[in-house]
Amino acid sequence: MLSRLSLLGDPMIAVLLIATALAMVIPAGGEARATAQIISNAAIFVLFLVNGMRIARGEIARGVTNWRFFLPLFLWVFGAMPLIGLGLSHIASTMLPAMVALGFLYLGTLPSTVQSATSYTSLAGGNVALSVVGAALINIAGVFVTAPLFAVLAGSDAAEIGGETIMRIGLILILPFIIGQAVQGWTIDWLKERKSQVAWLDRAVIGIAVFVAFSGAVEQGLGTMFGALGWAALIAIVIVYLIAASGGAWISGGLLRLPHADRTAFLFAGAQKSVAIGAPLAAIMFPAEVAGFVIAPLLLYHLLQLMIAAPVAGMLARD
Repeated sequence: MLSRLSLLGDPMIAVLLIATALAMVIPAGGEARATAQIISNAAIFVLFLVNGMRIARGEIARGVTNWRFFLPLFLWVFGAMPLIGLGLSHIASTMLPAMVALGFLYLGTLPSTVQSATSYTSLAGGNVALSVVGAALINIAGVFVTAPLFAVLAGSDAAEIGGETIMRIGLILILPFIIGQAVQGWTIDWLKERKSQVAWLDRAVIGIAVFVAFSGAVEQGLGTMFGALGWAALIAIVIVYLIAASGGAWISGGLLRLPHADRTAFLFAGAQKSVAIGAPLAAIMFPAEVAGFVIAPLLLYHLLQLMIAAPVAGMLARD
């Protein structure tokens, strides 16, 4: 089980590495980038349509009624984590390019990732049902909350996020999700029978979004903008963020006096950040030449969270 959930055993890692490598070697520029952006937007629309179809309305209702778990989780993910990201972005701005530093704030405003959060909760012997519903609700909230929360906390640094961007988010993310919720009575069973194909749809869309984002960043000189010390600083700050996120989520669950199984669900649903939302949303929120810089901390965080989650889950299972 551990091997399947490890860093090298996750197909998403291969998708992210391939997309990043392609952008480094053959970045989409000029007219090709415009075409790639259109393809990316269309793929994101389909992804969120499917997300709306597969998240059962009954699960959403049950999760909302469990306010003792969901409300603190919401406050942790969209309150404490963005504030930690804001502080780290100020520290990072002294060592890294401004848009990479801003990526730590963007990372903090993102919702949890459903798939790995629930997988590691299961591995650790936690409350899987609570983790599924909690992470799903946080993901739904993130579609509506992340962009305005980021704009408020980033202030003048987010000047690019205006009415046109909010409209794109509504048309490409929120509208298909609402349509999916409306038609899910006819589609949810069909999707459940095709879980593996849907999983590869997720990965393909994320790969396209990452490729488009990094293509713009490569053309702007991402590879040469900072040297070995800059990369070391970026990795170090991401590690600090991950430790603060995981430690804070675990301590918060203890302060709330949650049962061990619920506390485990809170840990993984609270600390795991979603590249499935982050990469597509960045492709909509930011110009192509900026998005690659902003998601750099997110991609590193995603890799590192998978590296530590399996051994942590193993220790919790033994407890």
